[in-house]
Amino acid sequence: MRERQTHRDRRRAQEFESFVAGAGGRLLHTATLLTTEPLAPAGTGVRAERLLCGALARTYAEWDRLRGGDPYDHTRQELALRFAREAWRHRHPLGGVLGRLTPLERLVLVLRLYEEVGEDQTAALLGLPPDRVRAVCERSMAVLRGPGAGLARRAAGPRLPSRSPSPSEVAP
Repeated sequence: MRERQTHRDRRRAQEFESFVAGAGGRLLHTATLLTTEPLAPAGTGVRAERLLCGALARTYAEWDRLRGGDPYDHTRQELALRFAREAWRHRHPLGGVLGRLTPLERLVLVLRLYEEVGEDQTAALLGLPPDRVRAVCERSMAVLRGPGAGLARRAAGPRLPSRSPSPSEVAP
């Protein structure tokens, strides 16, 4: 009996290690995008690594129940939920391009555009209506494009010249 349990545990560990070897890099990149921490130099992505380790630990704990399910999807969902909980508890100064976004905007943008999760699935995962997910995604993209993009440009009115006009351009 004990030998069978040991064999099952060993097989489970090997399956999980194979999963992490195949999906770990992409999941770490997802965590890095969410936390906006750089991966290089080594050791700078501490929050991202901690976030991923927690999600992987939860996936490993539920590995036997995932038979027939997608472990990548489960880990991604756990990663998103852990990030959301951490983001609301702790406010950290952020850098990078995605650092200008709120945690919700980053989460929606990473799920929708990087992870290619459908709008309805993202909405269900976050407990939001699909039209809210769409609006958050569009707003995030407008923020990333810069202050002169989309609605912000239309609201600002006509563009001002980027340089001062020369006297010959002003004279009648």
